Amino acid sequence: MIEKLRHLFTETLTQLFGENFSHIDSLVVPASNPKFGDYQCNIALSLAKTLQQSPRVIAQTIIDNLKIDDFCETLEIAGPGFINIKIKSDYIAQQIKLAYKSDNLGVTKIEESSKVIVDFSSPNIAKEMHVGHLRSTIIGDSIARILEFRGYDVLRLNHVGDWGTQFGMLISYLRLEKPEVLTTANAVEIGDLVTLYKQAKIKFDQDLEFQEKARQEVVKLQSKDPESIKAWQLLCEQSRREFEVIYKLLDITLTERGESFYNPFLSDVIIDLKKANILTEDQGAKCVFLEGFINKENKPLPLIVQKTDGGYNYATTDLAALKYRINEDKASRIIYVTDAGQANHFIQVFQVAKKANYIPDNVELVHVPFGLVLAEDGKKIKTRSGETIRLKDLLDEAINRAKKDLENRLETEIRNETEEFINQVSKIVGLSAVKYADLSQNRTTDYKFSYEKMLALQGNTAPYLLYAYVRVQGISRKGNIDLNQLNSDTQIILTQDSELVLAKHLLQLDFIIKEVEKDLLPNRLCLYLFELSQKFNQFYDQCPILSAEEKVKLSRLILADLTAKVIKQGLSLLGISVLERM
Repeated sequence: MIEKLRHLFTETLTQLFGENFSHIDSLVVPASNPKFGDYQCNIALSLAKTLQQSPRVIAQTIIDNLKIDDFCETLEIAGPGFINIKIKSDYIAQQIKLAYKSDNLGVTKIEESSKVIVDFSSPNIAKEMHVGHLRSTIIGDSIARILEFRGYDVLRLNHVGDWGTQFGMLISYLRLEKPEVLTTANAVEIGDLVTLYKQAKIKFDQDLEFQEKARQEVVKLQSKDPESIKAWQLLCEQSRREFEVIYKLLDITLTERGESFYNPFLSDVIIDLKKANILTEDQGAKCVFLEGFINKENKPLPLIVQKTDGGYNYATTDLAALKYRINEDKASRIIYVTDAGQANHFIQVFQVAKKANYIPDNVELVHVPFGLVLAEDGKKIKTRSGETIRLKDLLDEAINRAKKDLENRLETEIRNETEEFINQVSKIVGLSAVKYADLSQNRTTDYKFSYEKMLALQGNTAPYLLYAYVRVQGISRKGNIDLNQLNSDTQIILTQDSELVLAKHLLQLDFIIKEVEKDLLPNRLCLYLFELSQKFNQFYDQCPILSAEEKVKLSRLILADLTAKVIKQGLSLLGISVLERM
């Protein structure tokens, strides 16, 4: 609806004031206050200087020439020149019917599909996934789901840390302390492997002879020594199995393409930078100096692409990956979901890529930064011993707490449920609560992690949204009605305020999805779903459904079922499953 209005306003502006206005933003936005209407157009104020007329005169001229009587009430001018727009209720009823019939609930698909890469999660081999991986994993998954829903061809890449000096260090240490790990699958648990890694790091920092052994091991890996490669593969496979436990639990799908994948292309990056005449040798290292980057001494800060010993680093790998994703994967938009601390790294990498002529005009690079997950005291979330919390432990705790809450509720309500029901509900509620608590925050900010708040049945939480969905299924069970058999040609009757408010909100889904597609802020979708649940609960409380006369009953059932469908689809785009009963 908002796109239709924007198109009609722009068309009218072009007819009135000439072709220069054919690409102008008509500034049609949802109304800031429902009492003024459904939408408002603010274009008249911005045109006053250009047209040398008062905004109210411009607004009146637009209204006199705008042909929208078929779906809008009489337009009104407010204040200095705002145009208030109210949609006719019978038109809203028609659109509700169309959305109900639509496979996509009224969300339009892109006209021509294009390739988008979402790079997210990215744990390190030989290390356990911890709370720090939570945000990248679920934010990236949600962005990928939303873009897929819109019709993009999305490649979900897991850029795992599976190469570098740390592997020479770890393999060298395991040769000394636990050689069977390097020849036998599953010879060690991932937790023990992490401990061994920490011990290897201590030895590496303190023992010069061991440092040299580790470096020699890296050379053997790079030269594809069969014994070293087998050891490396076993370590990767062990970690991969552990990652998969988390991804299965969270319902995350990823294509692994680690740092090692780009090894053959690293030397080409150096050649490309030389050709572009942007490579500088500084103290034996090859680097690129960029404008705006200085160190504490106020001297230029370079992006190093080849170290003094000839080795490469993260920046080189990211440049090689970027080139591959553009030339081989044919991506038109590449999205990196990492913590905000890497913002400068990506600014530098993108600048170097641009100077190296890697980025065509039709390719967009986006860094999607996110803040920290904090404990309720505002400090970094850690275990009592000061260790970073394992992601698996955090998720298990959420499920266990959801189970206790459910068992207490069942006892209060004197309900008997099977163990299977209790486990299933606990798992979905617990995991949904964690995901939603994260996604409902503006990703650019830090947030405080609280099991109590995220599991609450009231407020902007996953359980509140799930309960709204369950309510609709309860209507179906109580009335013995198969919602799948409702006649989609049923007349939609919107006579009560709460009916109209709910219907209007349902029709904003398309606008919200497109906004998230553009700015990559899933919290916008969360807020929409929360407000939808609120409006549905008001409708449910104020408009009897099963006891209403037949025509009204059928219309309200359609509204309720469409609400449930939108909640289900919206939660699915956040990576959250629904429940038929709670």
